[in-house]
Amino acid sequence: MDTSPPENQAQPLGRRERNKIKIKERLYTAALELFAERGYEQTSVDEIAERADVARGTFFNHFQRKEDLISTWGERRRERLVAIMADAFPERIGAADRLRRCITILGRINEEEHERAAAMLIAWVKAGRPLMEEPYVAGLFAEIIEEGRDGGEFRADVLPQQVGNVLRDIYLGALYRWFREADAEPNGRLEQELQQALELLLSGITVRD
Repeated sequence: MDTSPPENQAQPLGRRERNKIKIKERLYTAALELFAERGYEQTSVDEIAERADVARGTFFNHFQRKEDLISTWGERRRERLVAIMADAFPERIGAADRLRRCITILGRINEEEHERAAAMLIAWVKAGRPLMEEPYVAGLFAEIIEEGRDGGEFRADVLPQQVGNVLRDIYLGALYRWFREADAEPNGRLEQELQQALELLLSGITVRD
């Protein structure tokens, strides 16, 4: 009898692969801790390796340069947002409510990791990523807005990508203001500001009875 696993079944990782994953995670965690403590530009690769208790060369086995940590952070944030949103919409709800839930999720993600998110946002901007990367959040907003427009919930003359870009600008602007405040704490103020701004935007694109 053939006891080999199906081709599409994931094979268990060997010890070497597991160790690689653990070391990469240690480097990533050490880097984000240092960025939050000292700032991105003030943190060196040597310091990251020392905090992770590995040799300097080990860092470059997992990341080509320090800037790659910014990309990894952004990718993980996107994956987390997608996963939470998938669980947040088990039932059929309108586009406006989807936007409200999306804004709530974004606000809470940042509030949960206030110091780390602030440090990484500064690093993201200084590295020029807003100009180089595709505006993922704007595209996500645009998809929801397009569904609302096609379903008759939003005005027919609404341009989804344009409104998605505006909502992304609102989101980033609120983040900058929130992080800049000396007494900013993860107490719901960011989420509240985002929701208020969203309601203003929705009042201009929603079809009224």
